[in-house]
Amino acid sequence: MTFGSLTTPPTQPPAPAPVWRSFVRGSLGAGVAVGARAAGALILNKLFAVYAPAGGLTLFAQFQSLMALLTTLPSEGVQVGLVKYLAPLQPGSARYRLWLGAAAALNAAVLLLGGAVLATQGLLGWGWGSLGVFMTGIALLTGQGLIGAALLAAGRLRAYIGLSVALAVLGTGVAATALLRQLPLHIVMLSYLLAQGLTVLLALGLAARAGLLRHLRASGPISFVALRHLSQFLLMAVSTLLFGKAVDYVLRDYLLATYGAARTDLWQVVAKLSDNYTMVFAAVMSSVFYPRLSALAGQPRASRHYLYGVLGLLAPVLAVGLWLIFACRDWLLPLLFAPQQLGARDFLAPQLIGDWAKFLSWVFLFQLKVKARTGTYIAVQGCAALVFAALLAVLLPRFGLEGAVLAHAACYGLQLVACVAFQARMKNGK
Repeated sequence: MTFGSLTTPPTQPPAPAPVWRSFVRGSLGAGVAVGARAAGALILNKLFAVYAPAGGLTLFAQFQSLMALLTTLPSEGVQVGLVKYLAPLQPGSARYRLWLGAAAALNAAVLLLGGAVLATQGLLGWGWGSLGVFMTGIALLTGQGLIGAALLAAGRLRAYIGLSVALAVLGTGVAATALLRQLPLHIVMLSYLLAQGLTVLLALGLAARAGLLRHLRASGPISFVALRHLSQFLLMAVSTLLFGKAVDYVLRDYLLATYGAARTDLWQVVAKLSDNYTMVFAAVMSSVFYPRLSALAGQPRASRHYLYGVLGLLAPVLAVGLWLIFACRDWLLPLLFAPQQLGARDFLAPQLIGDWAKFLSWVFLFQLKVKARTGTYIAVQGCAALVFAALLAVLLPRFGLEGAVLAHAACYGLQLVACVAFQARMKNGK
């Protein structure tokens, strides 16, 4: 005999949380590190705009671009792949050590190659002593990034955030002190790099405390399988380097030679402002969106649902946020930089429109990294660089310095359209 009032109803599985809620919760978790880096960048931009000689902001940006040329392959290639392959492994295990050793070997090879190119091309235009200091700082910074990737793969988010905060505080503090003491500009920039690089000592301490360095030996074997798999991510980073960072460096060099440092500073103001919020967006996507999308790699339907959910959240939120920046331009630019650079507001609208399209297209491109679709990723980056170069060739002679931001807006607008079309084709194909 069944007593309906005494029977236990079947347990219903809890409804899945909306995509936007989990994404926002994870984004807030990474907010401390992102906020520290953004604050440090804003402070440095202000100090260089006020205390550096005319054109100093652009020269500092060019120095940071040179840093990026040498750290992009490790940070956006080797380290990205390392997070993917270390995440499911037990720290200290034999396979864990093989992956970490392969990543360290690839990073060392990339640094040696970069140093050789720098020495032969003389990109810095400094003496051998300064070049040695520069490469030492790059090597330390790369080592810190490698250990940071291991912390992130192990889920040590609090330690990773602490490391990011230390990087921002130390780099900003040392560079600000050097600027206020009116040291030569190249000393200021090298001090900034070395201060960031010294955070490798903190990284080693955090990794040791987390048990990530157990059983590691400098003479351990190198796994060619691990090298081959990590090299796929390295190839994708090569495309970012050649078709992104290198293009930025060459463009800035051309603008400096054509319009002079003081005039180019106006373009650099909007580019630096863009760099600040781009850094925030990239950090959130790398620490929240990419790991979650990677976890869903074997579930195509859930992966698409998550991607579309994040896109549906980001498109209006980014549009409103970028519009607010434009609406506040008359007081925001003098506040963040210097009053004499208010003329940069004429370049702001195309930059913001292009950034909106860029951010949304990045959401699609993260899929290619998750699926390790190296050829497609390189093709997209290469085509975008060619289109950008063609647009610059047409727009710079006609519009002058403003042509650079118009080309930026048009290029990323076309890239977003191409990404949407490619995504629709993939969906219909399945």
